Amino acid sequence: MAIMNTGRMIGVILSVIGFGVAIIAGLWLAGQAAQGTDPLAVLLGAGLAFIPIGLVVGFGIFMYVRGGREAQQESVMRQQRQMLDIVKSRGQIDLHDLALEMSLSVDNVKAMIYDLVGLQVFSGYINWEKGTLYSAEASQLRDLANCRNCNAQIELVGKGVVACPYCGTEYFLT
Repeated sequence: MAIMNTGRMIGVILSVIGFGVAIIAGLWLAGQAAQGTDPLAVLLGAGLAFIPIGLVVGFGIFMYVRGGREAQQESVMRQQRQMLDIVKSRGQIDLHDLALEMSLSVDNVKAMIYDLVGLQVFSGYINWEKGTLYSAEASQLRDLANCRNCNAQIELVGKGVVACPYCGTEYFLT
């Protein structure tokens, strides 16, 4: 069972407190109305009680939703760290094996690779024909002029990405 993150926990607590206070205030106001208190005074009391209660409940809901987004981001970061660890520890891995090991689709793995390159935390290269991802030190790749796979001249194709126009191998620089 996963532990709920702090933002979600605070959101739940604030919402429960807000609803609890709203029930107590509603019962008290109903009792005042039953005793014959001026209806205008009861209405004013309701307004004074339920505005802060609404703010507390609203902030609780906001914290719950925000905590959910943070949990999702943490999950993605955990997967990215896992991918980096797998590739760096093995040196090379088949893209399909990596996807299988991480329980992701190949397209999700590809997107994650490009995200890691964009964050400048992964350097290496991938041969799309063979479907193999290689880890390499950035210093080895920076001076690279020819493809390691077919020896053709490589070209810059994006931020931190150079590719071989002949065999499709891409090299990721940090």
